[in-house]
Amino acid sequence: MFSWLGTDDRRRKEPEVFQTVSDGLKKLYKTKLLPLEENYKFHEFHSPALEDADFDNKPMVLLVGQYSTGKTSFIRYLLEQDFPGMRIGPEPTTDSFIAVMHGDTEGVIPGNALVVDPKKPFRKLNAFGNAFLNRFVCAQLPNPVLESISVIDTPGILSGEKQRISRDEEISGFSCLHRCRYGGYDFAAVLEWFAERVDRIILLFDAHKLDISDEFSEVIKALKNHEDKIRVVLNKADQIETQQLMRVYGALMWSLGKIVNTPEVIRVYIGSFWSHPLLIPDNRKLFEAEEQDLFKDIQSLPRNAALRKLNDLIKRARLAKVHAYIISSLKKDMPSVFGKENKKKELIASLGDIYKRIEREHQISPGDFPNLKKMQDQLQAQDLHKFQPLKPKLLEAVDDMLAHDIAGLMILVRQEETQLPNPVVKGGAFDGTLDGPFGHGYGEGAGEGIDEAEWVVARDKPAYDEIFYTLSPVNGKVTGANAKKEMVKSKLPNTVLGKIWKLADIDKDGMLDDEEFALANHLIKVKLEGHELPSELPEHLVPPSKRKITE
Repeated sequence: MFSWLGTDDRRRKEPEVFQTVSDGLKKLYKTKLLPLEENYKFHEFHSPALEDADFDNKPMVLLVGQYSTGKTSFIRYLLEQDFPGMRIGPEPTTDSFIAVMHGDTEGVIPGNALVVDPKKPFRKLNAFGNAFLNRFVCAQLPNPVLESISVIDTPGILSGEKQRISRDEEISGFSCLHRCRYGGYDFAAVLEWFAERVDRIILLFDAHKLDISDEFSEVIKALKNHEDKIRVVLNKADQIETQQLMRVYGALMWSLGKIVNTPEVIRVYIGSFWSHPLLIPDNRKLFEAEEQDLFKDIQSLPRNAALRKLNDLIKRARLAKVHAYIISSLKKDMPSVFGKENKKKELIASLGDIYKRIEREHQISPGDFPNLKKMQDQLQAQDLHKFQPLKPKLLEAVDDMLAHDIAGLMILVRQEETQLPNPVVKGGAFDGTLDGPFGHGYGEGAGEGIDEAEWVVARDKPAYDEIFYTLSPVNGKVTGANAKKEMVKSKLPNTVLGKIWKLADIDKDGMLDDEEFALANHLIKVKLEGHELPSELPEHLVPPSKRKITE
């Protein structure tokens, strides 16, 4: 059970007691942030109100990409089984949003039924109407991977001028490049809704036909403010030669740099995420290492879920505060009787200047403000005269939440994470390379010789012995000073050589005999070949004469 005392008098008398961090977030949202959102029509401009299921749901992974980049195959690869409603093909096959979630039995729940289920975090999607709900389903199945995470499959984004024009015609004149409407619903707006609530956004690209269409660029831009959740996968990389793969990777990084506005280079994972044989196996080791990194990132989601929800609530609170300042400023400048329409047009046109004024007066970062053009468009349909004036108490409640409650809750996040029964995602592809000879790096680097009866260091020991006997050993051992003269010739940093020394000096006497010296040189070779050193010396690397010492 978690509890903390705040700084105000009320808390000193009645300390808040929460069963979980999730309960704390729900209470804080309903009592402190929601009143501010409702007073200034935040839900009409930015995002629907949060519900209990938004705080209770499992971590979600959103897959986004152009058609035929392997989104559905990626999900099947993770689960290692088909899921209801799955369709795979070279042309656009997934024309719906599919929430792949855990269930006791296999089945499909249609969108209209899904949005009335209070236990699912999708109730607010009802606002997008039947045009969307007819293309939204939940595929449920008993799968160990889905016990820890849920995955959202999305329609393949079209690329190519002909397809884009035909879709423009389908939606009766709406511009796909600016609205991305799919069959009567706002695709970009739905993606924004999911982006705000998911834990990870994976953008998939096809290495064999890399092109970022204008429509896909607009979709990526719609994910602004969620760059910290985005990971990029360059899929089907086994279909091209190494030299071409380097060029494709460079072109992708260059293209993403123009679209994704982040100060750091975005992480791109290279691989082939399906169960078919590699077409060009030259880069197998690279693909294995990249897959391992991506899997570790996904597996960490349950452990970091509470922290992500906390972070998202902070971002929402900052936006709600700025929104309140904008709405109250517009209200203040509106006339009470005459000239309302003309003043409304004037205020909307000068919204950029209002942003700058609020930024100066309240010391707010420019990055916290909503998109100017979008805000101007939304204000056209609003009656500015009915907006609410600034209410300091509502803002003070949010400031108190950010300054005291969140800080206290953050301390509890790590405590709760350590008590999770399943802190990482298990099952499916995640179990395929954990143990056994097909684990990542098995038999390589420090793992070389793990299955051999002979000591692997013995292969090169004669060469190491020649060096050993030039270092003036005394009673069969060389001192640390003499060993250092030889070891520094590797040009490895002292921190690395110090770790190698600790691993090699098995009897901890501050000197090395011929076997320990050979072991030290073997570990230097492992490091120089680009492998990581083990934190503890593996049993197969312990010299035969020293194995009783380590038992």
